[in-house]
Amino acid sequence: MNPKVKICCISSVEEARIAVEHGASALGLVARMPSGPGPIADDLILSIARTVPPPIATFMLTSETAAQAIIAHHRRTLTNTIQIVDELAEGSYEEIKRELPTIKLVQVIHVIDESSVDEAIRIAASVDALLLDSGNPKAAIKELGGTGRVHNWGLSRKIVEQSKVPVFLAGGITADNVKKAIDEVNPFGIDLCSSVRTNGKLDPTKLERFFAAF
Repeated sequence: MNPKVKICCISSVEEARIAVEHGASALGLVARMPSGPGPIADDLILSIARTVPPPIATFMLTSETAAQAIIAHHRRTLTNTIQIVDELAEGSYEEIKRELPTIKLVQVIHVIDESSVDEAIRIAASVDALLLDSGNPKAAIKELGGTGRVHNWGLSRKIVEQSKVPVFLAGGITADNVKKAIDEVNPFGIDLCSSVRTNGKLDPTKLERFFAAF
């Protein structure tokens, strides 16, 4: 079975429509970030999410690191999924789930070394899915996604093999390497942003080429 595809950095109702028409199972709506492409205002995330038909997932990407701040952020956007791109430093996943029981939680793991595997397996017990990316949360200006870099897929494969929840793979995935990514990692889903854009805009031709590649 082919993996699900999440198109990230959606910036308008029109981009959401184009992504869904081409086969996206999920849309990424990027809120304020310290770096990276695609951030939009919370009220625009809310407006876009309201137009997306079921069963398409709407992921609100938040850089908040405290449970209560994440809950408050979600209440401004009302997506059906929260993607936490940084480490949860205050509060717990259980706290978020108690207050938002119908909302799915996806934790991003920035795959750097073997310790990332241990971190992923530990966190998998508390969330609905993991998303493996190529950021660097310890950089002077945090990189929390959208780097366009490929990380060590061997480590990602280890996480997929041990995780009890679905795993999305992100980081530098293109039409040229998506088949290799699927073969090497076997993820539940693929997440991409820049490789299906031209001058920052979602490109239907690149979307067609990507979906035809696997």
